[in-house]
Amino acid sequence: MFMKIGNIDFNNNLILAPMAGVSDVGFREVCSLFGADATYSEMLSARAMLHNPHKTQLMTISSPYEKIKIGQVFGHEPEIITQAITGTLLKDYQIIDINMGCPAPKIVKNGEGSALMKNLPLASKIISECVKVAKVPVSVKFRLGFNSDISKEFGRMCEESGASFVTLHARTAQQGYSGKADLDAIASLKQTLKIPVVGNGDVTDKESYQKMLETGVDGVMIGRGAQGRPWIFAQLLDREISYNKFEVIKRHVDVLRKYYDESWLTLYMRKHFLWYSNGIEGASKLRLELATSPSIDHSLKLLKELFEKKVLN
Repeated sequence: MFMKIGNIDFNNNLILAPMAGVSDVGFREVCSLFGADATYSEMLSARAMLHNPHKTQLMTISSPYEKIKIGQVFGHEPEIITQAITGTLLKDYQIIDINMGCPAPKIVKNGEGSALMKNLPLASKIISECVKVAKVPVSVKFRLGFNSDISKEFGRMCEESGASFVTLHARTAQQGYSGKADLDAIASLKQTLKIPVVGNGDVTDKESYQKMLETGVDGVMIGRGAQGRPWIFAQLLDREISYNKFEVIKRHVDVLRKYYDESWLTLYMRKHFLWYSNGIEGASKLRLELATSPSIDHSLKLLKELFEKKVLN
């Protein structure tokens, strides 16, 4: 039995994390095809949603292959966030998530993201105000705390404020992405709350997936473990799917080419191409060329040759 949030039934427990500058619509599509049951948008600024809607609209484009679409919003002003989530930009999303865990300095200095873990009254007001106006369930993603573990206290506040479920990335904001995720803290939060808990942190293979499941979580969120490896979802679900890695990459690109300017896309996709080539024999010689490639087509040519060489060898 998997999570049920409102009238939304999850068909498995795997969720693609929101990743700024990573979880674009093309990446979300290929992850969905491999089995991710829920996918998050990139972090959306509530203020930008109101004042620069055209730019933000590109970030809210979704794929018909996404199953459960979750739009993630960040901000620190309840009135701005409530206006943002009741506008038209998130009309295709079934769940709205409030980011209260991002550790990026430019987010924290504005009192947003993980900075809200230092201001529980404001965090509670944001959640409760969003729950009042949203026509869909509201969830919250947060960390252990800003510099110490207050996850149980914060989780209880989210539950009491009306959140339908929470996601815990089991590191403090000050840790960033260093060290190891605290699975005991996830298990403790799960035992504390009545609402569903999703665990996030360090799931990269079957062994780490199993360890996360042992915490008792209702869902498992995968972020960096999926970068360059959207097929990880099929692997964790033991789905025997035949696929061509180059064709997966090309599909990712083809989706984005429908919406984005080629020159912007050439720069943006470099990191994805490096992730896709990571660990492939012979890729180290191509990394500089991929990182400085003058065009998408040139990058695809390099990758096709790399993957074909691997198959021949």
